Amino acid sequence: MSAPIEVMPKIGDLAFTRDSHYGSIMENAFAGALSFMRRRYTRDLTGVDVAVMGVPLDLTTSGRPGTRLGPRAIRAASSHLAWSRPWPWESDVFEDLAVVDYGDCLFDPGRPMEIPKAIREAAAEVLATDTALLTLGGDHFITWPLLQAHAAKHGPLSIIQFDAHTDTWADEGERLDHGTMLWHAINEGLVVPSRSAQIGIRTHNDDPMGVNIFNAIEVQKQGPEAIAKKVREIVGDNPVYVTFDIDCLDPSAAPGTGTPVVGGLTSYQAQEIIRGLAGLNVVGMDVVEVSPPFDHAEITALAGATIANDLLALHAAGKKARGA
Repeated sequence: MSAPIEVMPKIGDLAFTRDSHYGSIMENAFAGALSFMRRRYTRDLTGVDVAVMGVPLDLTTSGRPGTRLGPRAIRAASSHLAWSRPWPWESDVFEDLAVVDYGDCLFDPGRPMEIPKAIREAAAEVLATDTALLTLGGDHFITWPLLQAHAAKHGPLSIIQFDAHTDTWADEGERLDHGTMLWHAINEGLVVPSRSAQIGIRTHNDDPMGVNIFNAIEVQKQGPEAIAKKVREIVGDNPVYVTFDIDCLDPSAAPGTGTPVVGGLTSYQAQEIIRGLAGLNVVGMDVVEVSPPFDHAEITALAGATIANDLLALHAAGKKARGA
């Protein structure tokens, strides 16, 4: 009689017990300690390629709150994906990259004006070790201090923003608002507008600040392949930061967000565009605006976890293309 096939690890709670940063191992999705894609929880970045960090913030939302619960929900949903490489990417990102869950950025919500500095310094601490960063939000404000940290390391960046909103509305001083983060970033010289692109926009803003916009109607009419090709031409070989606001997706695919707008992208369209960007020099990534209190059956959290996993694969593809 043949020996039984081992399909489960002998030790559970892989977030703490896995003995390598590499590989995908099956674990019950409904049990165990939560980490992103069952990666090891650690602050030791020795030999690590990418750290996944949560920023549980929703103090700057203009509509419905709840994104402070986003990182936890994305981690929970990712447990359903952790058993296999992301489909249809040809390689397993966790064989190509050493990825860990770095935990969450710590800040005091009672001192809101100190939060940007806390996010910026937490990101800079990771980047100083030559580890790339995938951040789970949190509302979209967090991208501004994240861009500050990334631009300090890599210089002025291209940004590829998947979103229903441009987030370039004019602001004043250091107000905290999730709809003005890119206005601040461009004015600070962190982002090169002419080499940046926004995808899925479907709200009015009379001043795009020179960013190339591919609105939701263009995506529907031209198709993901054509949009990805144009974005690649715009970005070129510039270091690029990819930010994915979950409200880029139509509310039918992502109801759990603070400012839903109908007429958005399908999950397939968004994923196909991301896959079409493979080879770009992606140096930083985030997924933001997942708001679990407004979600249904975790479909928004699952979309966020899947997109985050795709962004890891996109980063890995960029490293391969550059021979890194």
